[in-house]
Amino acid sequence: MAENKTKATGSSVEAYIASRANAQQAADSQALIALFTRITGEPAKMWGPSIVGFGSYRYTYESGRSGEAPLAGFAIRGRELVTYLDCEGETSTALLARLGKHTIGKSCLYFKQLADLDGKVLEKLVRESIASVKRRYG
Repeated sequence: MAENKTKATGSSVEAYIASRANAQQAADSQALIALFTRITGEPAKMWGPSIVGFGSYRYTYESGRSGEAPLAGFAIRGRELVTYLDCEGETSTALLARLGKHTIGKSCLYFKQLADLDGKVLEKLVRESIASVKRRYG
């Protein structure tokens, strides 16, 4: 079975942000670090070359593939920021409707800047996502 490419590394979160972010993204990244650290109680850590992750969990899929992933995280993707969240439940769907200007992928919430989002709703989404992951994977 193929080995996971995204693993916790010793790389610098600050260096990653400095190398990728414009001024607005850098400020938003610091705000996201504060938010995720407060919610998870874990420090920011690089996962692979481009994900700032917080905490971790072990998963095993029905296929037998298993690994470790950050409990919550974000990345800078060009002109957008992306947070990695489990937003598939009814509670999350209702929160997304009130979040503000964003797009969503399977586990990716994309936005241009934090000012476009309702911060209280984002915090609830992060908390709901972490609770969902913990229910699913322990």
